[in-house]
Amino acid sequence: MSRLDFTPYRRTTVGFDRLFDLLEGQGRGNSTDNYPPFNIERCGEDEFRITIAVAGFRAGDLDITAQQNLLVVQGKKRPDVAQGEMLHLGIANRGFERRFELADFVRVENADLADGLLTIDLVREVPEAMKPKKIIVGGQPTLEVVKDSGDADAA
Repeated sequence: MSRLDFTPYRRTTVGFDRLFDLLEGQGRGNSTDNYPPFNIERCGEDEFRITIAVAGFRAGDLDITAQQNLLVVQGKKRPDVAQGEMLHLGIANRGFERRFELADFVRVENADLADGLLTIDLVREVPEAMKPKKIIVGGQPTLEVVKDSGDADAA
């Protein structure tokens, strides 16, 4: 796979270094392990859900850490004691670490484990100061002095 070159964009943009580093890093690390499989879905305009197949793991075996712009999910596998003689070992019995880069203002709202699926609900909460605002053409209306009816009688 050819390497992507973001140099022309880096010259004409300001503050996007983290995004370009992330894209270049994804291109280099494309041969990563696909275990465990996962889905990412959009549940609403600002709501997302990550579902990870973690068959054989209990809630105590999973560690979810949310940092600024990074979600790390780790699974620590317990040693299994076989009840009988194993003729075929096809179910993965290993720990894992999955990393998800999160956009600004995305936070983990909830995590749940059911039927071998770990679901992590995420929500994007943009602060009021960062939300778009309607700007009136011509600026703010000018303020006028309000004349009190009591002042008119005194004059």
